[in-house]
Amino acid sequence: MAPEGFAAFVAAYNFGRRLKILKGLTPYEAICKAWLREPQRFKSDPTHQIPGPNI
Repeated sequence: MAPEGFAAFVAAYNFGRRLKILKGLTPYEAICKAWLREPQRFKSDPTHQIPGPNI
């Protein structure tokens, strides 16, 4: 696997990995849940920050 392909794989794996410290949520899910509880802590909606199909 090429280094850039491996880096993309690791980034995707870590993004989708469910963590015990976050009570089984992925980091993205934990951020979205925090945004729903306390939107004033965020400058923008975190759901608009994920890369889409046109990365």
